[in-house]
Amino acid sequence: MGSIQHPPVKSCATCGRTFAWRKAWARDWDDVRYCSKRCRSERPNSVDHALERAILDLLSQRSGGSTICPSEAARAVNPRSWRKLMERTRRAARRLDAAGEVVVMQRGSRVDAGVAGPIRIGKPK
Repeated sequence: MGSIQHPPVKSCATCGRTFAWRKAWARDWDDVRYCSKRCRSERPNSVDHALERAILDLLSQRSGGSTICPSEAARAVNPRSWRKLMERTRRAARRLDAAGEVVVMQRGSRVDAGVAGPIRIGKPK
């Protein structure tokens, strides 16, 4: 358990964003996996797992410090309606980033996974 100034944090199992301990979760903090009701209702499914695999497969095909755009993974999973998958692809990238399997970058620098705007996904060093 952390202090009041530094409460313990976790990564959401759906969106990959970090969230801090709340008093309402005091009794069952170890069982808390989602940051919100919305994330609890939108648990990762087969499409989300396919997006994670696509990200990792695309990165394994690239050399050295090369990165991919999230749209490449979305296109690999569903070429016809890939735009609908973009937010889910960003969530998949955040989950993989929280697990240490990828890094989320913006303008060549590693950023917090919840950043807005265009991102790139790369291999960790």
